[in-house]
Amino acid sequence: MKKRVLATLLALVMTGASLAGCGSSAASATDSTVAAATDSAAENSTAAADSADAASTAAEATADVLSTLPETYTAQAPVAATPEVYANTDLTDDYTVNMYLIGDTPNDWDEVLGKINDYLADYNTQLNVTFMSWSDYQTMYSLVLAGGEQIDIIFTAPWCYMYTEAAKGSFYELSDDFVDNYMPLTNKYQAAESWDETTISGKTIAVPSNVAQPMGKIVAIRQDLADKYGISELTSWDDYKNYCLTIAEKETPASGIYALAASVDNNELWDVYREQFDTLLALDSTYMDMMYKYTGSTPTKDDIKLAYEYDEFETYAKDMKEMADAGCWSRSALTNTVTDDDAFGNLQGASIAWNASVFTYMDQAEKTDGVECMAYDITKDHLVAAEAYSNNDMAIAAGSQNPERAAMVLDLLKYDTYLNRLIMLGVEGEHYSIDADGGYTELEKSVDYPATTVSASWAIKNGDLSEAGTPEREKVISDSWAERVQNNPTITFVFDDTNVKEYANAVNTVLNDYVPMIELGLVDDVDASLDEMMQKCYDAGLQKVYDEFYTQYDAWLATRS
Repeated sequence: MKKRVLATLLALVMTGASLAGCGSSAASATDSTVAAATDSAAENSTAAADSADAASTAAEATADVLSTLPETYTAQAPVAATPEVYANTDLTDDYTVNMYLIGDTPNDWDEVLGKINDYLADYNTQLNVTFMSWSDYQTMYSLVLAGGEQIDIIFTAPWCYMYTEAAKGSFYELSDDFVDNYMPLTNKYQAAESWDETTISGKTIAVPSNVAQPMGKIVAIRQDLADKYGISELTSWDDYKNYCLTIAEKETPASGIYALAASVDNNELWDVYREQFDTLLALDSTYMDMMYKYTGSTPTKDDIKLAYEYDEFETYAKDMKEMADAGCWSRSALTNTVTDDDAFGNLQGASIAWNASVFTYMDQAEKTDGVECMAYDITKDHLVAAEAYSNNDMAIAAGSQNPERAAMVLDLLKYDTYLNRLIMLGVEGEHYSIDADGGYTELEKSVDYPATTVSASWAIKNGDLSEAGTPEREKVISDSWAERVQNNPTITFVFDDTNVKEYANAVNTVLNDYVPMIELGLVDDVDASLDEMMQKCYDAGLQKVYDEFYTQYDAWLATRS
């Protein structure tokens, strides 16, 4: 800047000298021009120097505070931020950060949010949160981002429209400089390797969680009902299927309890089923899942195809039809608004399928006298996929009116220990207690704010918290996962469908129409329905999507060698 100002002055002086011989009026005009330019340049130079000094001072202030914080983020060394950490952020004006989450609102959410806002008062900031319920988020998510709603922060994930919305430009780019200046705690504590998983076409569009952990898929059942009908344990898929058919035949007509109170689709049960074939996803995007069978190395493009083109999905779909026809779930499952998890916890369903989150709903169900639950790993001879950092993320909306303030709030929610635990666990002493090792115990009132059930908590987790006194039934399963966990070698590959957006949207429309009802067995003929779905997918442009996917995948794979 100073060199440019000096060059300008020299040019003006030389111009003035050449004009001096043209008469006094010219000389006079030149003198005034040079004087004005000199004054303006001096002012600009001073302003630039002041700005540089301010930036340097802000950076030094932030660095000074950060140096007093723990070097690593652990439960044993809490992090307490202060406004001084955000010296680069203008906190002069009051601002309300609007955050959108998916899922149902906990009973005690208003209390938790009130304490969050009390804490943010020192930052001249408030947080307002909108929950898009499980029954509504699939239709609301894209609409709120496109419909002019004032959104600052939003939950996202590969399974929650992250790729499709990133392609639309719905998310604010988190450049290195932006994170360094406005998210200093994230810059300090976030795992460096995690950023690749939310970087699309060279642009980082979301902050991933800060922990990758085994994510085995299991089933939970009403063990009291299993015992009632002489079923002692489940060791395989066939055992689970037999349990469900037994409940449908002998229990449902009498009590109305479904074997599985399915809702919308049976995608979680599909994830359990496919784990017995050592499958991993190269693209996890609602229903357009690109799958491969892991054989010990990074797959080639020829190993990857749409999940529904595998024989294993056809077999699964036929099992689903058999179970649906037997009455294992409601014929209105496609439009059920109560999730299978909540139905299990409320004793309306006799099983659920997913990851370790099933233990939360088992505990809920067991609050009723006489109810006993058990979880089973029915694919225990096979690999367990590690949860990706990017499986749950938080993004700043491209339309945020104050992305710097939004970044600050997200930074605090992720790494200020008090705020992080408020979101994840609720109010200490009311919803949970915590020991010196960072082990938390849910208290009686946790039913009104269950631990780690708010979607934001999945994205802001850091791996520093664990439940104290983990029940033996849970520990046995989680310990076995650690012995066979497998990181997905394709996790840093991100498919950019911009060039085939029209075809990808058309294929997704077909899949959205067919997959849920096929997964729920609510079709007359499985083979005919699958053939019809795949034909419509190809008619909609699936081959063009494949071609683009494979081109990008080959380019990515070349960088791995």
